[in-house]
Amino acid sequence: MTPIHFAFSSTFILGLTGLAFHRHHLLSALLCLEGMMLSLFIALSLWALQLNSTSLSASPILLLAFSACEASAGLALLVATARTHGTDRLQNLNLLQC
Repeated sequence: MTPIHFAFSSTFILGLTGLAFHRHHLLSALLCLEGMMLSLFIALSLWALQLNSTSLSASPILLLAFSACEASAGLALLVATARTHGTDRLQNLNLLQC
């Protein structure tokens, strides 16, 4: 495993462990998800550059567009829960209530 592959895989694993263990607030969970998506974007971009393929060049941009949509939906949920519940703590949210 090259140092570049190790760096991107460790970045993804750090985001995943942050999402699994430190999800007290919704904002921290969203930041961990965003870090995972950005590491995937950089890894996919470098993979397309290494292969010199023009057919793979659109996939990092598509991943970045989906990541931006995911971030905007997450921030909209964050604002909605902060307005209704007064906090963004995930322990206070009960998803079974309307």
